[in-house]
Amino acid sequence: MPSTFRSVVLHNVNRILVILAFAGLSLLAAACEEDPFALTWENLPATDMIYSRARPELYLPTGYNFVSRSPVLIESPTFNDSWDLILDTVDGQLVFIPPRALGVVSTAGIAPLGPVVFDEVGQAPSDTTDYVRDELVPVVEGHVYVIRTHQEPNNFGQICVFYAKMEPKVADVEAGSLVFLLDTNPICNDRTLIAPGN
Repeated sequence: MPSTFRSVVLHNVNRILVILAFAGLSLLAAACEEDPFALTWENLPATDMIYSRARPELYLPTGYNFVSRSPVLIESPTFNDSWDLILDTVDGQLVFIPPRALGVVSTAGIAPLGPVVFDEVGQAPSDTTDYVRDELVPVVEGHVYVIRTHQEPNNFGQICVFYAKMEPKVADVEAGSLVFLLDTNPICNDRTLIAPGN
């Protein structure tokens, strides 16, 4: 077989194999009814703890970052804007303080939902006026709160807000501490709070 003819045949065979491979992938995606470019996530509820800033000890985390799902040590509220709420004690009651209540420019806010079931809260409120941004919010055990977070870049560098839900489990006024259940949707600007398929 002449080398020119052989190279033409091999080129055509390679083209056919590439077309078949793409067709197979398309059929597989269609059969699974999944968008191969869709961002997926899973519900990963966790328990965490923060302390009231009324406690006299230094170096206790009084704030919380729901994007990174981590307590934040806040020496000065205006020094760091990577937090969504601070725990404090006012008139013998634990309260949440959103950033704007302390003069920090932030998109963070807290939407109190009342005594609803944590696992059944599937969507964050769309109306931004539902989120308390510049007032104290009383902490009530068994109530659920939706958090609209501060702005932070996602893995692609896009500036986003994220949505989370939390439920105070043990609000100890005397100890100045709060144990709470939380979960965060890691997808940029997505208000869904129950992962697809759950």
